[in-house]
Amino acid sequence: MSGRTAVTDNLWFRRFHPFDAAPARVVMFPHAGGSAGFYRDWSAALSPYADVLAVQYPGRLDRIEEPAVASLTELAERVFAELRPWADRPLVLFGHSMGAAVAFEVARRFERDGVGGPVRLCVSGCRAPSDSRDSGVHRLSDAGLIAELGRLGGTDERLLADPELQALILPSLRGDYTAIETYVAGPGETVTVPVTALTGDADPRVTVEQVHGWARHTTAALDVHVFPGGHFYLTRERRAVLDVVTAHLRA
Repeated sequence: MSGRTAVTDNLWFRRFHPFDAAPARVVMFPHAGGSAGFYRDWSAALSPYADVLAVQYPGRLDRIEEPAVASLTELAERVFAELRPWADRPLVLFGHSMGAAVAFEVARRFERDGVGGPVRLCVSGCRAPSDSRDSGVHRLSDAGLIAELGRLGGTDERLLADPELQALILPSLRGDYTAIETYVAGPGETVTVPVTALTGDADPRVTVEQVHGWARHTTAALDVHVFPGGHFYLTRERRAVLDVVTAHLRA
């Protein structure tokens, strides 16, 4: 089965710039409320080095009719099942915010089942898996959820001001926040691959110290990169973040 055919029949991944002969694949996991389209431009920049798969969670855009998965471990299990056929070459997993935790759990499942694939985990804007992250956002009113999106930045202000668009995104947004805020990994849960952790120096959700906590969850090396900006620092610093990822791909 070719990768091009697989993606046609698979709702879980968007392959914006197919590179069938790539020596590696980068799998990109969106943040809470995010979609695969967040990484379209990233895919273009990475396509000279790797085949890029952007994960599309249920409950948004072309999957709007599906219920969001409100359990992070269940979500990871489902992504893992779909990703296994794509592990015919080394995988680099990159996730931002909630996506970082999903990527970590997917990597753990590859190791649990003895399936080769991930060679590096890149986590962005996310505290260590064993740190509690329940800020009560998933229990807020609809207005409170929308206000939280606005506070963190990274979301088109026109969407936040349109009641009809809000009604479309609120179910998946609440499901995503439920998934990430009820997730806590055990302190002994680790991966064996190196971890690259990236964060903004003014992130209201994650401190630099919490990012360094990822060292507890890998038996390999951890390298940390701190950029100027808040939770969505990677929008403005995209080129610098891509440089970090492509350096690993070239290596």
